[in-house]
Amino acid sequence: MRNSRPIILFPCFAFSPPPSQSYVSQTLWFAIKRKHALLRFKKALSDPGNRLSSWSVNQDCCRWEAVRCNNVTGQVVELHLGNPYDMTDYEFYRKFKLGGEISPALLELEFLSYLNLSWNDFGGSPIPSFLGSMGSLRYLDLNHAGFDGLVPHQLGNLSGLRHLDLGDNNGLYVENLGWISHLAFLKYLGMNWVDLHREVHWLESVSMFPSLSELHLSECELDSNMTSSLGYANFTSLTFLDLSWNNFNQEIPNWLFNLSSLVSLSLYDNQFKGQISESLGQLKYLEYLDLSRNQLINGTLPMSLGQLKYLEYLDVRLNSFHGPIPTSIGNLSSLRYLDLSENHLINGTLPMGLGQLKYLEYLNVDFNSFHGPIPTSIGNLSSLRHLLLYDNPINGTLPMSLGLLSNLEHVDVERTSLTGTISEVHFTALSKLKGLWISGTSLSFHVSSSWTPPFQLYFVKADSCKMGPKFPAWLQTQKSLFYLDFSRSGIVDTAPNWFWKFASYIQQIHLSNNQISGDLSQVVLNNTIIDLSSNCFSGRLPRLSPNVRMLNIANNSFSGQISPFMCQKMNGRSQLEVLDISINALSGELSDCWMHWPSLTHVSLGSNNLSGKIPNSMGSLVGLKALSLHNNSFYGDIPSSLENCKVLGLINLSDNKFSGIIPRWIFERTTLIIIHLRSNKFMGKIPPQICQLSSLIVLDLADNSLSGSIPKCLNNISAMTAGPIGGIGYDALEVVYDYKLYMESLVLDIKGREAEYEEILQYVRMIDLSSNNLSGSIPIEISSLFGLLFLNLSRNHLTGRIPEKIGVMASLESLDLSRNHLSGEIPQSMSNLTFLDHLDLSFNNFSGRIPSSTQLQSLDPLSFFGNPELCGAPLTKNCTKDEETLGPTAVEENREFQKSHGFTSAWDQDSLWGFGSLWSSLFKRAWRHAYFQFLYEMRDRAYVGIAIKLKWFHQKLRRYHAGKEKTHDYPSVKNFQIIY
Repeated sequence: MRNSRPIILFPCFAFSPPPSQSYVSQTLWFAIKRKHALLRFKKALSDPGNRLSSWSVNQDCCRWEAVRCNNVTGQVVELHLGNPYDMTDYEFYRKFKLGGEISPALLELEFLSYLNLSWNDFGGSPIPSFLGSMGSLRYLDLNHAGFDGLVPHQLGNLSGLRHLDLGDNNGLYVENLGWISHLAFLKYLGMNWVDLHREVHWLESVSMFPSLSELHLSECELDSNMTSSLGYANFTSLTFLDLSWNNFNQEIPNWLFNLSSLVSLSLYDNQFKGQISESLGQLKYLEYLDLSRNQLINGTLPMSLGQLKYLEYLDVRLNSFHGPIPTSIGNLSSLRYLDLSENHLINGTLPMGLGQLKYLEYLNVDFNSFHGPIPTSIGNLSSLRHLLLYDNPINGTLPMSLGLLSNLEHVDVERTSLTGTISEVHFTALSKLKGLWISGTSLSFHVSSSWTPPFQLYFVKADSCKMGPKFPAWLQTQKSLFYLDFSRSGIVDTAPNWFWKFASYIQQIHLSNNQISGDLSQVVLNNTIIDLSSNCFSGRLPRLSPNVRMLNIANNSFSGQISPFMCQKMNGRSQLEVLDISINALSGELSDCWMHWPSLTHVSLGSNNLSGKIPNSMGSLVGLKALSLHNNSFYGDIPSSLENCKVLGLINLSDNKFSGIIPRWIFERTTLIIIHLRSNKFMGKIPPQICQLSSLIVLDLADNSLSGSIPKCLNNISAMTAGPIGGIGYDALEVVYDYKLYMESLVLDIKGREAEYEEILQYVRMIDLSSNNLSGSIPIEISSLFGLLFLNLSRNHLTGRIPEKIGVMASLESLDLSRNHLSGEIPQSMSNLTFLDHLDLSFNNFSGRIPSSTQLQSLDPLSFFGNPELCGAPLTKNCTKDEETLGPTAVEENREFQKSHGFTSAWDQDSLWGFGSLWSSLFKRAWRHAYFQFLYEMRDRAYVGIAIKLKWFHQKLRRYHAGKEKTHDYPSVKNFQIIY
């Protein structure tokens, strides 16, 4: 009857229907049961993307999204609830991922055979054990679904399961795999990221399925404890095996080469070692082989590699293979992808047989030792899209046949030994070319000024190649350019008018170290990264758009006031992080406009004609990591507002006129790794708080008026107690921008000369407290600075002895203690300083024999000059028995003789006696010794005096030409060099 049909009125719909119900009524009853089970399942889920919006009580559940029913019975048999997006489309993935809980209501879907919940996020909940009771399941995919904890052994009850994927759930683990033996019909097993290290017999457990065709065990923490298990394997149908990202640390097991049905084998990023067996050739159906990132695999590539005629993908990068590429590689007629990079020891020439690989799309032999020319047969690789030969000693010229590769998109021959010219012929058919890397070669670009290339480049890197002397006109045809690097390219020309408008669409421009000129006063720079340093640009500073993140225009000829640049108005918040306008001719004071540059992390204004005080607004740069204002005419105190710069790592205020006491906060800023305040007018004491700076690598306070003693706690500066160590953040010294680095540089006075340190600055360990008014003794704790390379305490008023254990400072290369009042013998341990090549102990009161060592005796005698009581090599004064017995009275007479007769500085003819009046005094042994020692010293002093005066004159001349003059207490000129 019609009135009795709506079974929905009965509250017991979840139970079996009464036997008296008609077949139609039973069908409706089961349909309602399934629908309500699914609705309860939906209710427990979170669905931010509203993916299950079609699941409503008013619609047949078989028409719902992601639900599949049997066409005959109407039973729900499949639930396709995997996220349609993965992490590559993160915003959509996050929006459409399901979460919440998995309701046991699924148990009411007793005919469900397919359940896919992959790429969702169930928040680290365990896999529900009740899934093991869903006996109809044939397909279960829980991949990347956010499950955690122990894999339930109840899954072993799913005896009909063909496909099981538990992979990519970070946190799943198994105690043992005994339950998996019940899944006799399993064809696909995915357990990537599942921790299996507790299961020693994992191989026996997974190799007993005669139907298993795919096995995914990547990053399962399998290690050498499984050595005994790797002796055999009983895979008869296996076509896909992934054991990547484990830690086997043993030779590749032989059973792998018996898997004759394998199509894909991934063993990358393990610690497999030993050689690859010639048995590799037995895997005759192999299409995909990845042995990369094992590092310990060595030997040569097997000749049997050529037997894998179906092989399409071969990756053996980051191993230790050596020898030439086997000639049989030309037999790999199906090969599309070949990566031999970063083996370093693969050598020989690139075989002509490479030209037979007509389907090859990707060829990478970066970081190897290939030599000889690029084979002309490269022009036969008609499918080639990527050619990567970076960092090989390949020589010869770029073959003309390269221009025939019409599918070529990227060419990288950086850091090779290629020479010759690149002409238009090399690009004849390269209409698809997007990237050109030719930096670090000796190639020269020779094309017509009217040439129109067939390509539209996205990326061109030609650092150190000859592109000039004229500015390349063909650039203006490149409308898609993202990255341009013509640094060190021999361009000697004025930047054309079209360039700056054209360049405004390029994100990164690197034109440094050329002789490009032009007035940029009216130019607005819009690029993200701009490096125009070391050129001939002039005029006022250019204006910037808010998009600029790095501006390096150091070492040009920009002039005028700096204020208009610093206070310019922008249409938006500035993103500038790095500002380097050092070594120009800018003038004026720093305006109080630093609050307009809130993103700045590195500021370098050194070597200009700037003056005035540091404005307080500079303290608003809370992200500032490096501040360089050196070699200007700034004066006054360091403002207290800079204390707000909590992450400051480098401060360089050297060669200015700053005065007052160095603020206490500088010595308490534990982020500092470089303090460079030399050649100012600072006074006061060095506080013990400086010892809190455990990451300090350079401390230069020289040429000031500091007084007091050297803190005894310097041994707490851990960065100087060892060599380069981890844990020190060097982000104050460099900024990484995709393919280039911005690096801070520092001119240091080391070993008597100025040198610019840049790339190796982070490895410098230096203390320079010279030319101050420091007193007291050298603290013995300084001997604990085992990593210190350069120590200069000269021109102070230090007394006492050199610490006896100074010889344990094994890294020391330069030591200057000259012009102090140090006394006693030179410690014998100093003979252990085997790296020492610069030593100056002159003008002290040292006595006794100079310690014997190859290092010390090879030094210049001037290193010990001005210590009349020293003897032994390299001085000409020998330590004779008479001199060894020279008593205190004789020493006093020696000093009194020099003092009373005016022999205290240099030759002075008004104070010299006639030789006859002096002769009688020479019969007294002590006086005779003093006189001849004095003659030697006068000779040496005359030499030093003349050298210093000449250097002082040259320095004056150099500074005159630079338009700046500054006097020093001890004028000297330095040899200047750049150290990379």
